[in-house]
Amino acid sequence: MAASIASICRYASRRGCCSLLGRVNICLTLKSKFHCSSSAHSGLLLSLHKRGILKDSFPENAAQDQLARLLQSGAQTVYCGFDPTADSLHVGNLLAVIGLLHFRSVGHHVIAVLGGATAQIGDPSGKSSERERLSADVAEANTHSIRESVHRIFTNHELHFHDSSSWYKNRDVVGFLSEAGRHFRMGTMLSRHSVQSRLKSAEGMSLTEFTYQVFQAYDFYHLNQVYGCKIQLGGTDQLGNLMSGHEYIHVSGEEVYGLTIPLVTSTVGDKLGKTAGNAVWLNRDKTSPFELYQFFLRQPDASVEYLKLFTFLPLAEVEKLMEQQREDPSKRLAHKRLAAEVTKLVHGKEGLESAKCTSALYNSSVQALEEMSDEELKELFREAPFHELLLEPGTTVIDACRKVSAIPEGPRYQMVSDGAVWINHKRTDNPEQVLIPKLHILSNGLTLLRVGKRNFYIIKWLSL
Repeated sequence: MAASIASICRYASRRGCCSLLGRVNICLTLKSKFHCSSSAHSGLLLSLHKRGILKDSFPENAAQDQLARLLQSGAQTVYCGFDPTADSLHVGNLLAVIGLLHFRSVGHHVIAVLGGATAQIGDPSGKSSERERLSADVAEANTHSIRESVHRIFTNHELHFHDSSSWYKNRDVVGFLSEAGRHFRMGTMLSRHSVQSRLKSAEGMSLTEFTYQVFQAYDFYHLNQVYGCKIQLGGTDQLGNLMSGHEYIHVSGEEVYGLTIPLVTSTVGDKLGKTAGNAVWLNRDKTSPFELYQFFLRQPDASVEYLKLFTFLPLAEVEKLMEQQREDPSKRLAHKRLAAEVTKLVHGKEGLESAKCTSALYNSSVQALEEMSDEELKELFREAPFHELLLEPGTTVIDACRKVSAIPEGPRYQMVSDGAVWINHKRTDNPEQVLIPKLHILSNGLTLLRVGKRNFYIIKWLSL
């Protein structure tokens, strides 16, 4: 049943100067293959609240009873938008993706919108200054990259993709404002927290940023009209934008709902994202499976609650793991399970195995080093120089060091004899030692050379 991502995502080419925006949105419609009872639908909100995934709802009073009845009545369509302002999503976005997966797992249909239009405008929420302008070409390249990331995560959760298209590609500015703009009240838009905080800043706010909430509201409206989408997910910083969408759609008599997801923050309270400079990315070429695994493994004990947020483990099992953690924190059983579950979701079983193998290598396992590919080694030692060298007869330790410029000519020759050089996690103190296969050169033809504490060099030996 599953179609390839290439076959279901069609892209419009660049339009002329009269088009509203030069690049389209990508709308991934994910039909659920699960058929669950009405009790599963109605119990979803309670389960998500218990996990801490849902924070607020809008409109508050209606969402408490009407939304529950809506979900109980049958499969609904839920959407969440992601602006491709970088070439990868990050851990801060992952909770929103997981929120969609929870809805999908009990039989609802979900839509992930990669907003090429809104990315070029720039979301002012939570920002003290305007984003750097993103060109249409960069936005499109980012969209393609994120699409692959989202596809990978949904595939790992057994999701299926369906056809989609843009709703801005044939719109001109005057026509759009004439149709949609007349339904937005300036007083309401100006009262939004994201707008107020920027208006009071030294830089102020541009007209481009001010219209962001109009575009996001129209996205919700379009998805409601075309797909019957009545629920939007978004971070807590998106509440104002969700409200704008609700108000715009409410004009036509439709009742829709917004649900907010808590923002993931660091131990010091900073939002995890690219703007804060602390992003842990979901694309492997930016953050390796090992680095993602280590990020969750190294979370402080207080973050054990992440098991509720970032995994699909039953809550009873989560409570058991948390209890085991409290009884013996040194074993870090909960954090190990958390790291494994998230890595498997983002990178699949292969990525998890790579992370575990790399973790063993990180802890000086020669066997793990021997089992690693060139690419995995490069991934682990991202900043380490990689050299392909011809293995000549009689090549010594000092020869290897000099060939990769690990030790310069001159007096520092004695660094080897002083014990500052390690080969495959073993110290070597004889500079004239001839390299021995299976000791200095592993069966995969690799040598990991370390000089001092942190200077790594990866050597791939080529036979004569």
